[in-house]
Amino acid sequence: MRHRIIVLGAGYAGAASAGYLARHLHPGDFEITVVNAEADFVERMRLHQLAAGRELRGLGLAEMFAGTGIRLKVARVAAVDAERRTVALEGGEELGYDTLLYTLGSTAASGGVPGVSEHAFHLAERPAAERLKQRLDELGGQGRVLVVGGNLTGIEAATEIAESRPGLRVSLATSGEAGGWFGKKARAHLLKAFDRLGVELHEHALIERVEEGGAVAAGGEVLDADVVVWAAGFATHPIAAASGLKVERNGQITVDRMMRSVSHPRVYAAGDSAHAVGDNGRPLPMSCATANLTRMQVTAAIIGDLTGRKVSKAPLFYPGNCVSLGGRDALFQVVDGQARSKTWSVRGWTATVFKAAVLKNVAWNTANPTYGLPARKRRAVAVSGRVGKVVAD
Repeated sequence: MRHRIIVLGAGYAGAASAGYLARHLHPGDFEITVVNAEADFVERMRLHQLAAGRELRGLGLAEMFAGTGIRLKVARVAAVDAERRTVALEGGEELGYDTLLYTLGSTAASGGVPGVSEHAFHLAERPAAERLKQRLDELGGQGRVLVVGGNLTGIEAATEIAESRPGLRVSLATSGEAGGWFGKKARAHLLKAFDRLGVELHEHALIERVEEGGAVAAGGEVLDADVVVWAAGFATHPIAAASGLKVERNGQITVDRMMRSVSHPRVYAAGDSAHAVGDNGRPLPMSCATANLTRMQVTAAIIGDLTGRKVSKAPLFYPGNCVSLGGRDALFQVVDGQARSKTWSVRGWTATVFKAAVLKNVAWNTANPTYGLPARKRRAVAVSGRVGKVVAD
């Protein structure tokens, strides 16, 4: 009987991991199944562009995985039982696994703020971005849009909407300073971009309530808006916390350096779902960069554990913040080994080209899982230690 590997989620971490595993594990010994809620790979880093009105090219997972031997199941995950080693899907189907790679990612975090679920839009998933696009279309080029959140998602959403829909009055509210972690030159460039695009900035405005006609900040300040876009952070799906796996307070799966669950070694996690600690001793942020780094580590661990090979260490570091400021401007803030912003950054057209290249490269590598790498050939082995426990029983 073949060893059953299930990958939950086909985002930046899951889709690339599944393709890599299929290239390097022998199909006679291993069966790989990917479960994803949508039939397409979603470029999450482009969802603000979709909401603003750009057309995004679809990347079908069935086409991407063609010829790899990967089984694709388009379904939503309802629950995971780590003790029974099963995955329950919406609709009642249940799948058993020998090894589980959990990469379900994250969604928008309301932070417990009243009215967010009822009245705000978000950009954490494609259906949500499409609903926001439809609502912006309904405004007919006139109206007020309030983006809540001064981090990367909020900045990108505010600038993209302001540039793509110049008739709208766009504002951004944040509890601190927008891009306050940037170096001096990078933040100055950001503020100039806001001025150029007409984005009104409300700093140190902690939103306490979202209403149908806008939001209310601490102290009672009312920020009127026809549309509120909630971009004040991300949260993990509650499935992991209910599964029996050890998780952190924020719901991320607690993993060791190799991305193995510390409570259930048959389970691995990567991307936003994993509480991955970087080489600097700090948790890695939820980001595409983290998805790529943890993906490299988790696939090395799974292959090594199941085939008896030594598991190599992938570097776990955060390179910096690359943020688009509309379609023709961007900045890349370089950070040091402690994830603190350095004094220098790349800004303007050079950063725009760099960001576009990153997006294109990530999408191409994900969409071509068999290109340029050796055919799968590694066989399962039953030896003492971890591999024997995983493969033999």
